[in-house]
Amino acid sequence: MARRLEPLTLANLGELPVPCRDCVFWELDPVAARQADRNGDTALEKEAWLSQLLLDWGPAGVVLYVDDDPAGFALYGPATYLPRIQAFPTAPVSPDAVVLATGRIQPRYLGLGLGKILVQAVAKDVLKRGFRAVEAFGDSRWNGPGCVWPTEFLRAVGFGVVREHPRNPRLRLDLRSAITWRSEMEAAVERLMGAIRPEPSPSGPVTVRDALRSGPESS
Repeated sequence: MARRLEPLTLANLGELPVPCRDCVFWELDPVAARQADRNGDTALEKEAWLSQLLLDWGPAGVVLYVDDDPAGFALYGPATYLPRIQAFPTAPVSPDAVVLATGRIQPRYLGLGLGKILVQAVAKDVLKRGFRAVEAFGDSRWNGPGCVWPTEFLRAVGFGVVREHPRNPRLRLDLRSAITWRSEMEAAVERLMGAIRPEPSPSGPVTVRDALRSGPESS
């Protein structure tokens, strides 16, 4: 199977799974999210949020394709762009971390290790941007697809709990101390994913290393 990653943009936002492409669980605070849902404005709010984040910070999501079929995605970004964080009992996140907010693998691609590949790609991008860690909120009572990562999955891909909670612990992946994990991560992303393909630029094609070196100023 041919696999590749592409940054999440307005152009491929519609390729996210149906519940996710219009979901504003992370993008708005609970009150604003309920209002948007009542007004039927969630799709517009999602597009506005992503557009602003791309402008201010750069790519903050990845879509994983298998043979040109969107197989999964991950969404991440600075805590200031994810208002829902404040509603979690284990908030706030550490100032040196980017938040891995949510993601999903399509059911037909489960069991292939694609979730770990997504996390590895996110971690590599975050490391290149100069952050020390990725943090995420887990769901320890997870019983089906939702907006919060299963705690068990986060532990399985290298996260450790930094603040306990019976339902929503906060977990952390320290990138600068996990040397072995980083080597494995970089090899897996380079070998399995091929080129990360940002929006075409007038200056010509962008290589994997160029794309991952780019910071907020490149957006």
